[in-house]
Amino acid sequence: MMIADSDVLIDFLRDRSPWARRIELEIETGHLATTAVNSFELLSGAKSAAEQERVSQLLAALTVLGLTPGASERAADVRRKLESQGQGIGMADYLIAGVCLANGGVLLTRNQDRFGRVPNLKLGGRHL
Repeated sequence: MMIADSDVLIDFLRDRSPWARRIELEIETGHLATTAVNSFELLSGAKSAAEQERVSQLLAALTVLGLTPGASERAADVRRKLESQGQGIGMADYLIAGVCLANGGVLLTRNQDRFGRVPNLKLGGRHL
């Protein structure tokens, strides 16, 4: 399962290549997801009514994965490990990583350096 981070979804909404086309292709397969954390980020960042409508339409086309007990455990493990190494990535990104790990997903993101610190997290889009 492909799970889209906020940055690439924003690129899609703003029609920025190459991510706009990649997200479009993933939506066409019907297998693209995002997390509730990313949904929050997109919804809270949409300022105008038109932006809010575009975000709502995009989210309706995706599976939005929630923060389950298993995902929160994975996120907590990631946080403890990274922070003990002085490599923290921030609360929202711990939660996103936990959801991806719990669901066995591949995270589509431009934030390769940050998410690349997360053990066993599969990243997509490195070569776009």
